[in-house]
Amino acid sequence: MIKDLRQQHNENFTEETYQAMLNWLSEQYEHRPNFHVAETPVFIPDSLKKDLLAACDDILDVVTRADFAERSRAAIPSDEFVPGQNEHPLFMQFDFGLCDGGGGTIIPQLIECQGFPSLYFFQYLLNKSYRKFFSIPEGYTCWFGDVDEAEYLSIFRKAILGDQAPENVILLEVDPVAQNTRIDFIVCCAELGIAEVCISDVELDDGKLFYQREGKRTEVKRIFNRVIFDELKDRSDLKRTFNMIEKIDVEWAGHPNWFFLLSKYTLPMITSKYVPDTRFLHEVTELPADLEDYVMKPLYSFAGEGVDLHPTAEKIAAIEKPEHWILQKKVNYMPLVETLDDPARVEIRLMFVWPEDEDRPRLVNNLVRLSKGEMIGVKYNENRTWVGGSLGYFKG
Repeated sequence: MIKDLRQQHNENFTEETYQAMLNWLSEQYEHRPNFHVAETPVFIPDSLKKDLLAACDDILDVVTRADFAERSRAAIPSDEFVPGQNEHPLFMQFDFGLCDGGGGTIIPQLIECQGFPSLYFFQYLLNKSYRKFFSIPEGYTCWFGDVDEAEYLSIFRKAILGDQAPENVILLEVDPVAQNTRIDFIVCCAELGIAEVCISDVELDDGKLFYQREGKRTEVKRIFNRVIFDELKDRSDLKRTFNMIEKIDVEWAGHPNWFFLLSKYTLPMITSKYVPDTRFLHEVTELPADLEDYVMKPLYSFAGEGVDLHPTAEKIAAIEKPEHWILQKKVNYMPLVETLDDPARVEIRLMFVWPEDEDRPRLVNNLVRLSKGEMIGVKYNENRTWVGGSLGYFKG
């Protein structure tokens, strides 16, 4: 989006350099990502950075209110409530589509909020990879708040470990080895010295959790949670003694309730020029005359699952639990990033951490997804290049 930097990258790009980057990236932790890593970073102009930060301020005004969790309490399904909820989320992400603001301008539009950890550690690795193989201009950074690589890792070491020893902290997931985002788990565990553990491999014993570490039964005192309930419920083959909802003697680094509390459920609460009109489906008494300009989304889907880009009155009438859906005004993603063929649309995720001893969340990093399909996501970009996971660089 910064024309001269885009032109420079495209002119200097070679497939050989890109493949060398992928090989180097894969060698660092002996794992190759299971998703497409984009051939390019994205260079964000100051004007758009200003709008993105303003949009975040509008959202934070809502989600940092003392009564936010209580206002959102109905978002948590009754059979998925986890005891021991923290006062506020440890991790927060806001996804923005970069859209047509009229008159040739770009405006960020909020697509989703998330109170669940994202690819914080893969983005750390991706930054190192882009910088090693491509020319990132001096003075441009993916970080916020004047952090560097060492401080970035220090922030997350404290956030995830707390005051516990690494051997007493686990990354908990549903079948982590099979997850597409496993590269993020591997980097995290290597840098922090913790273990990735499948939920079927922890043992609940008299209110305490244990796992096997190097053949030794080891107590779990803190959990870096990556479990999503929908995935857990779909894996009845995984025999387990722990189902997340038991009262246990453990600390949560990212309490599971925040996956629900800070989610699509939050969108109707926010009034901002950066947030498209969003309504709970069960509160829609009269369908919009321009229904074709809306999208219907399940509240708790992940990675775009269940999204209906073409809702109709008949489809809406057939929804069994409309309280679990939102109706959101469609946004017009602009094809902003020039590539070697078609231009790519852009979605940018601004990534926060909110340490328990701090008053406000801290913006630390970003994640970009490039798409040439109808939606952002792997299945909409099959056999395409210059799409997938990327990183934004801002002038520091």
